[in-house]
This record gives sequence, C-alpha cells and structure tokens, in this order.
Amino acid sequence: MSISRTLLRCLSVLLLLTCCHAWGQSTIVIKFSHVVANDTPKAKAALRFKALAEAATKGRVRVEVYPNSSLYKDKEELEALQLGAVQMLAPSLAKFAPLGIKEFEVFDVPYIFPDKATLYRVTQGPVGQNLLQKLETKGIVGLAFWDNGFKQMSSNKPIRVPSDMRGQKMRIQPSKVIDLQMRALGAVPMSLAFSEVFQALKTGLVDGTENPISNLYTQHMHEVQKYLTLTNHAYLGYAVIVNKKFWDDLPGDIRDELETAMKSATIYANTIAEQENEAALVAVRRSGKTLVVSLSAKDLLAWKAALLPVQKNMAGRISADLIARVNLEAALAEKNESAACCGAAIIAFFDR
Repeated sequence: MSISRTLLRCLSVLLLLTCCHAWGQSTIVIKFSHVVANDTPKAKAALRFKALAEAATKGRVRVEVYPNSSLYKDKEELEALQLGAVQMLAPSLAKFAPLGIKEFEVFDVPYIFPDKATLYRVTQGPVGQNLLQKLETKGIVGLAFWDNGFKQMSSNKPIRVPSDMRGQKMRIQPSKVIDLQMRALGAVPMSLAFSEVFQALKTGLVDGTENPISNLYTQHMHEVQKYLTLTNHAYLGYAVIVNKKFWDDLPGDIRDELETAMKSATIYANTIAEQENEAALVAVRRSGKTLVVSLSAKDLLAWKAALLPVQKNMAGRISADLIARVNLEAALAEKNESAACCGAAIIAFFDR
C-alpha cells in the first residue's frame, strides 16, 4: 500500500512537472467562441486575431474560432469561460451586469454616446480601462473593446415616433437598462438568446427587435421584418475577454505577442464595423423586403426626450459619477470637433 502511495505521489509530481513545461513543448490552444455569423464585424475580427496570433507566435498558439453559437449560446458562454471550458470570448457589454459589474450597463443607456468620437474617448481612455480591470475579480481579463455599431429598431409595423412602440413585443438581451428603455417607450420587452431571435420574429413570438444593421442583415432578420427605423438610439459593442488563470499561466513572451495581435485586430474590428453596417444598410434597402425609415430632426428629438428618463433612473444602479464622466467626454468631444472645424475654416480663409 505504501509503495502504491509512493508511486502515485511520484506520478503526481511528474504530471505536475509535465504541465509546467507543457506551454513550451506543445501547441497552446485558444478556443474563441462567439454568437454571430461569419460575415459580421465581430466574426471577421476574431478571424483576423486568429491569423495574427498564429503568425506572431510561429505555431506555438492555435486559435480555434467557433462562430454563430456553435459552441455555446450567449447565455452559457460566460460561465463556460469562467470554468475554463473556453478561453476567449467577445460578449456584448450588457452581459457583464449579471456578473455583478453593473457599470458596464452605461453602454446600454440610450443616446449617452452622441457619436463615435465620444465612444472612443470612453473605451480607449481611463474610463474604459477601469471597467476592464473590474472583470479581474470575476476570473476574467479584459483585453479590448470591439465595435459593432449603433442600434436601430425593427418591427412589422411602421415606427416613426416613440408612441408607435406602444404594445410592441420587442426582443432584448438581458439588461435592466434595455428593459427600462423599452418600457419607457410603452413596448413589452422579451429577453431571448441571440440565436433564437430569427425564429421568434418569424413565428410572431416577438414583433420586433433592436440591433445594429449588420446583425439584422447577417441573421436574415430583414426577411421577417417589414420596417427598419434608423433611431441610432443606443450602442452595441463587445469586450474581448480571456480566462484569467489561462492568461496568467501563459509564458510572458506569448502573452506579449497575443496582446500585440489583439491591438492590431482591434483597429481592424473598429474600422470594418462602420463599413459593414453601411454595406448592410444598402443590402437591406436593395432586398426590397424591409422599408427603411429615416427620422427627421424633430422626430429624433422626440425619441431623445422619451428616453432621457432612462438615464436619470439608472444613475443609482450604474453610477451617477460614471454617467457624469461619460457626459463630460461627450462635451469634450464636441468641443474638440468645434475647434477642429474652426481651425479648418481659418486655414481655408488664408489659403484663398
């Protein structure tokens, strides 16, 4: 018996030593799971990261990308990452509030980001980095923010003014802010996994949804939605995250190469996101299946007025200070834009 125990202990030590040296001797596999189609900005960025990471590490790392909920649905993937069943994800930012990090819901607040300039001041500045650091208490390392775009409303009835939303059953992702947003418009929010949305729209389980146009088009939602209203009412983006234990256990040089690859992939992701949404809008219009409704300045003001209470009501939940900081970034972005326009006008005047 004592010999058996000794052998087991020796085997355990050998296995431990083998594991400690495994990174240097075998290929490191990163399973990267996401829930969108291959022709979306996020999916393309994931494939770009795969190519960059594998090239930079000269075969020491293999990135396996699992698109379109083929590995996990969006309700399951965060738990899978925390358990180590998958190493990397890029979930929408709303997914982090159920983990207890409610500050991420600031990205769901309607009309808090007037433009991409404000958004980037937040995601690429101290505010964004502070948010990513909060993930570490949950066993997660935040690597980057990736864009999708601003969300639009789709439905099977015309929607032009906020009152047109009354009684509409609208699919949402789980988010207290988005739930309140829909209720503020008189709609009935229904939380469904992203992979279930097309069928829910097709069968009439829900009347409509909100999404960036690239998501709507690549998931063929325009085939079962008669109207698409360009509200630009809120933002949908992603945080690229990795299991903390997996990340911390990587050799330092591998981590450095992956961080460099992620920076390049992020630039690519944020560049193509706008292009993909513009192309999707053209494709939706050409399909003839969905009527695209543009809002007048007056209509847009009505939407902003209807949704302003959401920001006030969510301040206590998210953080009044965080909302104030985002609003400050919006003011600074507008000031910088005005200064740039003024400078360009002066240069043009003297160049005449």
